[in-house]
Amino acid sequence: MIWTAFLLGFLGSFHCLGMCGPIALAVSSKDNSPFLKNKIIYNLGRTLTYSALGGLIGFVGFSFSLTGIQQWISIVMGAIILLMAFFYKRSERWIASSGLFGAVYKLKSSLGYFLKKGGTSAFFASGLLNGLLPCGMVYIALIASLALQSPLQGALYMFFFGLGTIPMLVVVMISGKLISLSLRTKLTKALPYVAMFIGILFIVRGLGLGIHYISPKFADTGSSADSTEMVVCD
Repeated sequence: MIWTAFLLGFLGSFHCLGMCGPIALAVSSKDNSPFLKNKIIYNLGRTLTYSALGGLIGFVGFSFSLTGIQQWISIVMGAIILLMAFFYKRSERWIASSGLFGAVYKLKSSLGYFLKKGGTSAFFASGLLNGLLPCGMVYIALIASLALQSPLQGALYMFFFGLGTIPMLVVVMISGKLISLSLRTKLTKALPYVAMFIGILFIVRGLGLGIHYISPKFADTGSSADSTEMVVCD
């Protein structure tokens, strides 16, 4: 599953250049550090935010799994990913108009403050805040983290998602210009299909078909409880 996170992040970075690209260019314009130091620190901040969100969401999934519905969680989350991928443009418009405008405005204001301030700590803080900006691909990755039902696996999934976004943003930061719209359009066309594939993987995983790693059998807690014998002393 980890490789799907990196692929989703890599393809998603082309789509997200519209929002994250100008921020990356702003960081680059103020970065005079050697060996891409501040560029890496900025992207590390984003990745750490993604990882923290993945761990938190993974913990929620773990809490649900304790109720014995882990298979259904994987199936339902996979179905949600499929729906979001199938109606990708609509889901992005819904996210944009979900009443978070005020919070996003404050977030961007804080982000602008740190970008103007400059310096290693400010670039790191900019990356941390940037990881909180609304993005359809991030939400799809977080749903996948919930389906993994583990704080550690959720954090790792989002960590590799963040790593996948770094190469393209670093290229933008070095070159000083955004990738052409035509190339971005061609590559982002693959995004919904990758998301659909991930959704199908989680549905198959939840079916417990006994296929190693892809669809392992879940422990049947109910049957083990029913088979417990009670010894009665006369």
